[in-house]
Amino acid sequence: MDPIRNSGRQIQTDVRPISNGTGIRELKKSEWPKQLLEIPQPPKRLWVRGTLPSAETKLLAVVGSRAMTRYGQEACEKLITGLAGYPVSIVSGLALGVDTCAHKAALAAGLHTLAFPGSGLDDSILYPRSNRAFAKEILAKGGGLMSEYEPKTPSHVRYFPERNRLMVGISDAVLVIEAGEKSGTLITARLASEYNRDLLCIPHRIGDPHAFGPHLFIRLGAALIADSLHILEALHITPREGASTGVAPSDLEDAELVIWNMLEESMTRDEILRSAGTNVGESLTALVALELRGLIREEFGAWHRV
Repeated sequence: MDPIRNSGRQIQTDVRPISNGTGIRELKKSEWPKQLLEIPQPPKRLWVRGTLPSAETKLLAVVGSRAMTRYGQEACEKLITGLAGYPVSIVSGLALGVDTCAHKAALAAGLHTLAFPGSGLDDSILYPRSNRAFAKEILAKGGGLMSEYEPKTPSHVRYFPERNRLMVGISDAVLVIEAGEKSGTLITARLASEYNRDLLCIPHRIGDPHAFGPHLFIRLGAALIADSLHILEALHITPREGASTGVAPSDLEDAELVIWNMLEESMTRDEILRSAGTNVGESLTALVALELRGLIREEFGAWHRV
């Protein structure tokens, strides 16, 4: 079965079973995901429940605020939904807010998801308590739970940054949805750089306090993510044929539609500005708007449709 050509259903070829899907067991070192053996402070032991992604699956860690905004929820759901049918597993921390949104969006899209709670994996202490029923849903739908703490270890404040290093370490890329100026997500995002993982951030409105982290890291070189295709590019996954239709979206503004139509072939920015037939300000605004929507991209000095 070709995982690239399947969509809308859980990709069973992309996971390998652990025990009976519900029991807790300790992984042997030979079974550890190799990425976790390479980080500066690898865990000493690992416990799992459910299923783990196969070696062929790309892992995307999704992180952000527990006090998620409506915009953050919509962006998270839209981006993960667009990954349906691809060999991608969504990694997050089972916390409220962005974590829960990411896990739920993954299950809705038929993707594997892997949760790292800030506790052991026994039902009696699984954290947060309000997500214990949801953790069972993750297991029932083919996902997995992982922890470096013994099964009946209750949560502790210091366990959350510790588990975050494992989320980053096991992943191929880290997607930041929202992060305020004092958010712990900032520390997690910095780990992506330390561990040589791609850092991906979504854009926000100017002045939005939840934009502090994403905008900071974009300025420092993180990839701006405005479309699921951008995530696939970061994960080095080739989009399915037809993922980009070449048909202009119906809601483009006049200047945006002009530039879209011009870019049947690649053009430099100067060529676009000279040929667009609108004033420079309108053309630049339209160019930025099209890029933020993931419709066009600049490569090697030339703009083209995605």
